[in-house]
Amino acid sequence: MTITESLTPSAASGDSAVAAAEHRWTPRLWGVLAVLCAVLFLDGLDVSMVGVALPSIGSELGLSTTSLQWIVNGYVLGYGGLLLLGGRTADLLGRRKVFLIALGVFTVASLVGGLVDDGGLLIATRFVKGLAAAFTAPTAMSILTTTFPEGRARNRALSIFTVFGASGYSSGLILGGLLTSLGWRWTFLVPVPLALAALIAGIFLIPRDKPAAEGGHDLIGAVTLVSGMLLAVYAVVTAPQRGFDPVMIAITALAVVLLVTFVIAENRVRHPLVRLSIFRVGSIVRANASMVALMGSYVSFQFMMTLYLQDVLHWTPLRMALALLPAGLLVAFGSPFMGRLIDRHGTAPLIVAAMVSLSAGYVWFLATAGSRPDYLVTVLPTMLLLGGGFAFGFSSIMAQATDGISDDEQGLASGLVQSSGQVGTALVLAVVSGLIASATTAASGDFTPFRPGVNLVTGVAVAGLILNVAALGAAKVRSRRAVPAAI
Repeated sequence: MTITESLTPSAASGDSAVAAAEHRWTPRLWGVLAVLCAVLFLDGLDVSMVGVALPSIGSELGLSTTSLQWIVNGYVLGYGGLLLLGGRTADLLGRRKVFLIALGVFTVASLVGGLVDDGGLLIATRFVKGLAAAFTAPTAMSILTTTFPEGRARNRALSIFTVFGASGYSSGLILGGLLTSLGWRWTFLVPVPLALAALIAGIFLIPRDKPAAEGGHDLIGAVTLVSGMLLAVYAVVTAPQRGFDPVMIAITALAVVLLVTFVIAENRVRHPLVRLSIFRVGSIVRANASMVALMGSYVSFQFMMTLYLQDVLHWTPLRMALALLPAGLLVAFGSPFMGRLIDRHGTAPLIVAAMVSLSAGYVWFLATAGSRPDYLVTVLPTMLLLGGGFAFGFSSIMAQATDGISDDEQGLASGLVQSSGQVGTALVLAVVSGLIASATTAASGDFTPFRPGVNLVTGVAVAGLILNVAALGAAKVRSRRAVPAAI
């Protein structure tokens, strides 16, 4: 019996029950989706609220700019480095168990983060929260894709799921500006009751599932992959500040050795953490590359705009958040329609449309920004184009990454694509930060130091566009060749 069947009143009727579930969801099915959406909402809320509060945190705890960066990077390292392990663990130990334990850890870490008075402890709580998110995010996605059958029901659920992610990030920008005026600790404490409510609801609503009948823990793969990714991301994030001194060179070399060891081990162990043959599926490779282009360029551009509007133009956090809000609103209101569009057109054309919108947004910004971008002429149209690109892209990429994957590897597939987004974001953002740090501001309000970073994110988006246009063109050629053969 599938999870979907267990949540519908006519499970015994077989295929007809599944077909009915695609059109009519029971209250419990809605409840499961609500819990999953709440967790995604909290992830987005947490990231954006803490970003707004960083100056206040540094002022009260006496943290330098480098230390403040680790409040963000600690989360990224925990999340991106352990995401693949989280997805595989859910497959092996049971999705419900892993999801609830990780959500509990997230709740406790949020509470502790709002109470500590030491910068080191605060950074440690951020790493723990990233670690917890590395388990909740792929597990939530795995629960969703195994609860809702592939097709209309899953696409509809994915659309709703995406809305809450966008709403969480957008709400976090505004709430971060408001709560920071009361005290930065509230940005850590406010998510606690929300996470606790989701945890209690999940205990009662999420159905029990059985761990994988076959499989084992690939300890060698887990240690080498996690350690290698942690060191690699650490090197990329830290190198712009430290330079490639002997210690950094050694860390980078060790990261390479560990990742190479992981690849060798995965081809030899009986139960690999990552079945490398999954990358023989072209759509999965494209989905992961597309997520790098989408997340890496989008988050890095918003990072630059945050610095420019607050540090250069001296806007308040709330005013800055409202300036960037149109992109999040467009994602929130556009995502509910994505399920139907995916049903009608498939994922490939929509991903191409997303990359066109992203690339057009960055190109428009570069063409019109000058040395001091005007909000109505440059910033607002750019944010609308980026919001449209994210709305078209995220759900479509997630659907493409998990289509045709068996239930016992849904956690792996969803973990791979989300890990690609996080690691890609860390890499692109690290390079962007280095480009900004190496530039100097010639005049008050000058955007020139940020232009190399915008050039980089434009190149990342255009690369994603070229990849998907080429794949779509090749698919059309194969389709035309197959028609005479079929006749």
